Amino acid sequence: MPSRGDVIGVYRSSGPETGPEPTKAAPDPETRPGAATREAYPAARLGRADELDRWLAGLLGPEPELALVAVGSHGRRDLTPGGDLDLVLVHRGGDAARAAHVAAVADRIWYPIWDSGLRLDHSVRTLHEARTVARSDLKAALGLLTARRIAGDRTLLDQLRAEVLADWRADARRRLAELAAMTRERWAAQGELAFLLEPDLKEAHGGLRDVHAMQAVAASWVAPAPDERVRAAYGLLLDVRHALHETTGRASDRLVLQEQDTVARSLGMLDADALLRAVAEAARTITYAADHVWRHVERFCTVRSRSERHPLADGVVEHDGEAVLARGVELGDPSLVLRVAAAAAQAGLPLGPATVARLAERTEPMPVPWPAEARAALVALLGAGPPAIGVWEALDQAGFITRLLPDWERVRNRPQRNPVHRFTVDRHLVETAAGAAALTREVARPDLLLVGALLHDIGKGWPGDHSRSGSVVARDLGELMGFCARDVKTLETLVRHHLLLPDTATRRDLDDPVTIKHVADAVGDGEVLELLAALTLADAQATGPAAWGAWKARLVDELVRRVGAVLAGSPVPRAPEPTREQLALARHGGGAVRVVGPTVTVVAPDRPGLLWRAAGVLALHRLVVRTARAVTPALGAEGATAMIEFTAVPEYGNPPDPAALEADLRRVLAGRLDVAARLERRARAVRVRPGVPVPEPRVRIIDDASRTATVVEVRAHDRPGLLWRIGQAIGTRGLQVRAAQVDTLGAEAVDVFYVVDQDGRRLEDPGELEGLRRRVLEGLR
Repeated sequence: MPSRGDVIGVYRSSGPETGPEPTKAAPDPETRPGAATREAYPAARLGRADELDRWLAGLLGPEPELALVAVGSHGRRDLTPGGDLDLVLVHRGGDAARAAHVAAVADRIWYPIWDSGLRLDHSVRTLHEARTVARSDLKAALGLLTARRIAGDRTLLDQLRAEVLADWRADARRRLAELAAMTRERWAAQGELAFLLEPDLKEAHGGLRDVHAMQAVAASWVAPAPDERVRAAYGLLLDVRHALHETTGRASDRLVLQEQDTVARSLGMLDADALLRAVAEAARTITYAADHVWRHVERFCTVRSRSERHPLADGVVEHDGEAVLARGVELGDPSLVLRVAAAAAQAGLPLGPATVARLAERTEPMPVPWPAEARAALVALLGAGPPAIGVWEALDQAGFITRLLPDWERVRNRPQRNPVHRFTVDRHLVETAAGAAALTREVARPDLLLVGALLHDIGKGWPGDHSRSGSVVARDLGELMGFCARDVKTLETLVRHHLLLPDTATRRDLDDPVTIKHVADAVGDGEVLELLAALTLADAQATGPAAWGAWKARLVDELVRRVGAVLAGSPVPRAPEPTREQLALARHGGGAVRVVGPTVTVVAPDRPGLLWRAAGVLALHRLVVRTARAVTPALGAEGATAMIEFTAVPEYGNPPDPAALEADLRRVLAGRLDVAARLERRARAVRVRPGVPVPEPRVRIIDDASRTATVVEVRAHDRPGLLWRIGQAIGTRGLQVRAAQVDTLGAEAVDVFYVVDQDGRRLEDPGELEGLRRRVLEGLR
């Protein structure tokens, strides 16, 4: 049996991906060139704030009963290069002459600021006006809660802050409920910072604005102020925002792809991935703390009867809507943390932070292999479904997950650059396991399904093929958890082949017996097949909406049905014969198109290149081809009529009129329609964002995928008419496309073509195969 080092590679191999990941989000200044750069940003902000304060104080001058007050980021001494300067000139009021004097002082301050190019948000308020505005305007109140005197009468600001704080605390139930609603709206609009490839550092869930909200809640005395971990996370996000403003010269808070490497370098980090991991770590710290604060607020704003403790499991009770340790529980049991977590998730409750902290301090290391009760508790935790996600996050924040599963560190906060993915690798694994919980009644071994789902992408923390490397990690972790040898082998197979069903269903001809036999040989038995089928669904649904749909579900279901039949002892199914409806359509000859749902059937006089020419017509009508198959044998007199069956869906809107498709098909066959020119115009119209890398296309010949055709796999950036272009390149070699499978993941296409020569045979000559590969590659450039 190969060791992990044999399969994955040695830690100390060259290249950043093969070394162990750092355990801290922030870069280590002793090991990373330029890492000390980040330390300069807080000092730069403070220095700039002091310099700005001295200049503004000079603009105000010695003015009695006037105070120049900073609110917002400058009030917090957090002003970044692109930030707004928020100032309030506070006075006690008076007669018309006094009002005119205050206005003149304001002009003396505002105009030089505008002339300097700083972005200014300003107001002039009496004490009464400022207090009144704060009572009715939530944003104004939040700003005044952190107001800071720059110059002028100190007693004015002291009185204003005392009055605003008194009002805020007296009306806390209404104001905090309003703040909670505003926060939820912001989260819905901006998404979760930790899992976005281009996050808004300020407004997204887990961003800077959430810490400001937590500070406002703390000012009401409803919840504690942000702790040291949250303050450190806030500082990191603030440094990233500072670097972003400084390097771009713009005030945008969105960390877009093309700026990430530059920002990373300015902060002394290795690359954009290191930056995103640090940002994700900070954002998750803030999000976790904020969730606890908002539970405090919810309890405060809801009138409840006296809270009592209700038992949930041995040593676990519910108290104030959280799962907490029972009094007198024995903390020496290493399995306790998983049992407490399982009880919380099964009850749909969050873990109390004090309980998590106490467990982190007192829990003994888990023995190896795990005891049966620990393994059962892990399965119960994952089997709770979506409630397990928040509980898992609580354990992760306390460091439990990497203590229990050491390999978790390598996928923790790891970004996934494919836009199809919604989450970092570690969160995707937890989401997949939570989704698999709904499928446990569909399989004979729900425990293996849940643990396999949790580990299926664990290899993404290692170099090379993540399915292959991950299977070795899964084997090691299965043994660590105490599974028997047979179950460990099943987990290893699940991780090794977790992409087998979707990749085969969407990239191979299911009518080719070799396809079915290949999957059956890899799976081995029906129990593993049903586990893989459930894992495929959970994985795709956790990935994102673009990773799953009715078309892919039908193909996977059909593949599973055929493979299951073979594993049960039935012969490999043969390719289906033409249906009665297809035979009737073929009698029309000359060119006909029939559209029934996603199925588009094309009948035309047989000729070289018919499949890709017909695909070009579909592309002109904005139909995205998923599959293409030439129905064999050819129909009509002496096989003169060919029939091609496409699965295609509209790019948007309703499908085109079949009559229009038929008319354009006849024009193409007659040489009166220039498909290439029209597709090229559409391709030029597609807007490509600057800075977004587009990998080079890749073409390879897959030797053992079919006995009757040469299988060509093409991976390329998707664009209109890609299938037509590849087919045309194949046609220039005097070859025919017998069938095609098209799989699009985000902006990337994986197209597979079953190619035969003019006599209907697969290619055998190595020179011909290499020539075909090169010609297709040329056609993509």
